[in-house]
Amino acid sequence: MIEIKNLGKKFEIENPKKLSEQEKKDPRLKGRYFHSVLDVTFNVDRGQVLGLLGPNGAGKTTTLRMLSTALQPNQGSVYINDVNVLKDPLVARQKIGFLSGSTGLYGRLTGRENIEYFGQLHGMNKHQIESQIAELSALLEMDTFLDRRSENFSTGMKQKTSIARAVIHSPEVVILDEPTTGLDIMATQTVLDFIRSLKKKNIPVIFSTHHLSEVEELCDRVTIIDNGVSQFNGSLDEFRGQAPNKNLHAAFLATIQQGEQ
Repeated sequence: MIEIKNLGKKFEIENPKKLSEQEKKDPRLKGRYFHSVLDVTFNVDRGQVLGLLGPNGAGKTTTLRMLSTALQPNQGSVYINDVNVLKDPLVARQKIGFLSGSTGLYGRLTGRENIEYFGQLHGMNKHQIESQIAELSALLEMDTFLDRRSENFSTGMKQKTSIARAVIHSPEVVILDEPTTGLDIMATQTVLDFIRSLKKKNIPVIFSTHHLSEVEELCDRVTIIDNGVSQFNGSLDEFRGQAPNKNLHAAFLATIQQGEQ
């Protein structure tokens, strides 16, 4: 289970004079600090998939980076299966598989070598790494390019390799930041099927997306962040109920509009 309460993160503005007029109007700008995340709360149980939604710049990526321990929050709490992520980040990192939107691969290494390296960082032995790579390669359909140098990979190949690298250590929680962005239809379907396989293993998954079709297809729960605040947190059916016609696009727009009132 993942439980996030009242999470917040602010960044100091080095030169306020260089802010654009649009940035100056952002309600999260307070003095010399920009509060990227003000107050975010949500939870995910075992075997559930949560879709994290929100406009560009809403605070989704900052939230996911705090969950992954890449950023230290200024307020709030994060628990993964009763482990305090903020107090025990080293323990938490063993439990988390995190795919960042900006994660890069080592171009001179093959896909296999990229994944092996991360397995070694997690203290896995050679047999464990080989076994996991074989399973992940089958799930993510990587056999045709696994042993090629990653500098020549397509976007889909890179993303599949990055996902495999993120989960090589069999994490208890998987966090994916827009995992299907830039992928073609076939690669997208492979990634979505992989998320389903995690769900079958009772592994909770949080993934951010702008594609409501993916939310409808995969998610048990939905959280919407806007202007750094969680404006909605509930089941998929409860999310549908935000609009009279039960349409997800209408429900999303209605939630954002309510938060702006």
